[in-house]
Amino acid sequence: MQTGHVTTPFGRRSMTLALVKGQLDVSTSKATHRVEKWKVFRDISEARERFGLQDRALAVLDALLSFYPDGELDPEQALVVFPSNAQLSVRAHGITGTTLRRQLSALVNAGLVQRRDSPNGKRYAHRNRDGEIEQAYGFDLAPLAARATEIAALAQEVAAERMRFKRAKEALTICRRDVRKLISAALEEGAEGDWIAIEAVYLAILAKLPRHAGRSEVEATLDEMAILREEIVNRLEILLNAGNTDGNGNQNGRHIQNSNTESINELEPSSEKEQDEKSRLEPQMTGRVNAVRHFEPMKTFPLAMVLRACPQILDYGPGGKIEHWRELMGAAVVIRSMLGVSPSAYEHACDVMGPENAAVAMACILERANMINSAGGYLRDLTRRAENGEFSLGPMLMALLKAAGPVAKLAG
Repeated sequence: MQTGHVTTPFGRRSMTLALVKGQLDVSTSKATHRVEKWKVFRDISEARERFGLQDRALAVLDALLSFYPDGELDPEQALVVFPSNAQLSVRAHGITGTTLRRQLSALVNAGLVQRRDSPNGKRYAHRNRDGEIEQAYGFDLAPLAARATEIAALAQEVAAERMRFKRAKEALTICRRDVRKLISAALEEGAEGDWIAIEAVYLAILAKLPRHAGRSEVEATLDEMAILREEIVNRLEILLNAGNTDGNGNQNGRHIQNSNTESINELEPSSEKEQDEKSRLEPQMTGRVNAVRHFEPMKTFPLAMVLRACPQILDYGPGGKIEHWRELMGAAVVIRSMLGVSPSAYEHACDVMGPENAAVAMACILERANMINSAGGYLRDLTRRAENGEFSLGPMLMALLKAAGPVAKLAG
């Protein structure tokens, strides 16, 4: 068995402190279980970019592993292989000597193999009378056994990142398709609204996406596109509901005209007192009916998107972070008090917008607090407009995302 120690490379190859540290880490490793060598190789292939390796370096590592006879790497045994460059070149699909040496150095620098150079730089082994290897000079595969758990974790992390990136691209493709077709439908059927301007916003969002975008850039674009989609759906829903309300009104009118007069008389107040009470309550009921008629429930945007657009609210969450909607709503109550918004104004906003959207509105107000004279008055105005179907959080969030720029992307 070969004991752990530090060796320096032969010839003009220099020694670095990083190589010293790597050898010491392996020599003091507590790994005692065997690991399947081809599983470690697959994990390294998955996470090769984290190690700064090219595909040819993987071919060289594959060749080195093929010279180790067992299927498992045992940290209790000598793990040194000693093929010549000619043998390695053949098993590495015939790569040139220069490329072979460069990729071997890359594997060593990545801490995946270690050099055990002989006095003359050649690779060979000393055997006893029984033919067992007593001392070998070549490349030590012990780091693969020592770092197997770490390498597996890196491979899982890279695979999860790749899956997240893939799903973000899929979601963006679907969102782009939805926005494009909704705008086209609105334009073709002559829906009321400035759809040309909305189309210009759509094109501007796409124009910011690089040709070879990373995950953070795709997710930032997806956030903006999702806000635009929600805004378009909200506008179309209001237009369609307005059309349905008119139709329902006509149907109700026809229904009343065709109703039995006796059934109507049964609902009439029988005394003067009841008639006075009806006259007094009728305006209030009419106002409530109109409020219900014009009010449309607001859409709730993803929490992660809200936090990217309004990062300041994180300071008011428990422990300086917000992970759930209830924590956002709790932080909004603190902000309400800090900005001087009355409890009645915030309660009315919760009734009209919903508790989640009211909290989002407070987060947006906090981001623009230096530009707002009266936070309470501003919230009341937003509530009034939301009650009349004239306000949506989408444009406000989109503006904050654009203003945040790269900071919003990194926050995700």
